[in-house]
Amino acid sequence: MKHRNDLYHEVEVKFYLSDKTSFEDRLRRIGGDLIHERVLEKNYRFDTPDLALSREHRVLRLRQDDAAIITYKGPSTIVDGVVDRQEIEFTVSDFNAARQLLESLGYQQSISYEKWRTTYQLDELEITLDEMPFGNFTEIEGGDAKAIQSVARKLALEWTTGITESYLMLFDRVKKQKMLELHDLTFAAFHDLQVTPQDLGVKPADTPLFL
Repeated sequence: MKHRNDLYHEVEVKFYLSDKTSFEDRLRRIGGDLIHERVLEKNYRFDTPDLALSREHRVLRLRQDDAAIITYKGPSTIVDGVVDRQEIEFTVSDFNAARQLLESLGYQQSISYEKWRTTYQLDELEITLDEMPFGNFTEIEGGDAKAIQSVARKLALEWTTGITESYLMLFDRVKKQKMLELHDLTFAAFHDLQVTPQDLGVKPADTPLFL
């Protein structure tokens, strides 16, 4: 898993999975190397009181998994079907101190979200399996659009179903679709809810080849 302390451009695309187990089996069979075991991520987005960062399509995030990590992301562009955006990310030694620092600078928590993430590497790209409260996804990150498309093809993913929206954008869509009064994207909030790909506005990338 990358924890960078320098300027970096995140290049990625995600896909909705109808059968996570079969997909992970295929990833292992074709040479995917497990580089980080399944871990629960708790993410906290921070913003100014008037949500200036969100309006400018920028992200300031504090995350807790087996480390505490601060991330900044700039506005994104879509290039050849993948998301390209500036990213600065680094590990901090104390989660609570990092939160206090952000709050002291005038930022406040705007939303929180959770996911279980397992991370692999294939052809020098990072492949994550993300278990979200509303479904399972894979993200392919690194290199450029051509490299990502090549790996997606090896993984038997339907390229035209690629998702360039963030998980929080999908969260907003499903809230509107199902008329949900939810603030945070947590497993507890979705415990008794059934969410379909249609609710999310996505299509399974693995259906034609695994079912």
